Amino acid sequence: MFTSFRMLQGTSSGQEFMSATGGTITTDGDYKVHTFNSSGTFTPITGIDATYGDNVEYLVIAGGGGGGSRHGGGAGAGGYRTATGFTVTSTGYSITVGAGGAGGDGSSGAASQGSTSTFSTINSSGGGGGANDSVNATNGGSGGGGTHNKTAGTGNSGGYSPVEGYDGGDGDYHAVGDIGVGGGGGGSSAVGANAPSSGAGAGGAGTSSSITGSSVTRAGGGGGAAHNGESAAAGGSGGGGAGCDTYNCSGTAGTVNTGSGGGGGHADSSGSGGGNGGSGVVIIRYKFQ
Repeated sequence: MFTSFRMLQGTSSGQEFMSATGGTITTDGDYKVHTFNSSGTFTPITGIDATYGDNVEYLVIAGGGGGGSRHGGGAGAGGYRTATGFTVTSTGYSITVGAGGAGGDGSSGAASQGSTSTFSTINSSGGGGGANDSVNATNGGSGGGGTHNKTAGTGNSGGYSPVEGYDGGDGDYHAVGDIGVGGGGGGSSAVGANAPSSGAGAGGAGTSSSITGSSVTRAGGGGGAAHNGESAAAGGSGGGGAGCDTYNCSGTAGTVNTGSGGGGGHADSSGSGGGNGGSGVVIIRYKFQ
């Protein structure tokens, strides 16, 4: 009798908790986790449990920006948005996983901003591209780093609260060695560093999340570039690409599916330049038993 009562009171499936399809599905205790490393569809069938039946936790990270190409600034991380208690219904939700931006190529090639990631009404802004000697950094989820004569980008392009990311750091000109160096790209939890008196600025730190059941840090900013014997900068924690530190060198790409920014490069011709941004990710978690 008890089973029949639950069936009558439930959805058409008669289930107490939620089930769903889409992405790569893993289990963490009483929770299912759907990870989208590429675009797809999340389709839940909600249950009747008053506490858990229609609520999910999400993490939506956009693609990181591309690093600048000449004395290049590091790129900004893709926007990072996460929350619990998001209500879903038994319908299909389109998931968009943003691509990383392309790094700047050659002496004047502009770096690209990363692309937006989306789950339902939740959008995260692509990371800003890093500056070079000819082009300012762009704004984004986190802003790209500047150079000695071009400005850094600002973060939180979506105007969200809490913020989705932070500003890029400023570049600098060092008279000793006649060198311009790049600032660090903003990360999801910290601003990109301004270039110090020697060397370039480091990428801003990423943010850790245990939504999959293990703590993973994502969405770090890219490090700025230097040359003439000065040190390039590391990318921010969570997959930010490092800048490079020799003539006609390429920055390191941001790690895929972390939304991290690419590192700054130093190039006078095509074939080398800023590192590409890392693609984003969308992760959804809910109680299934």
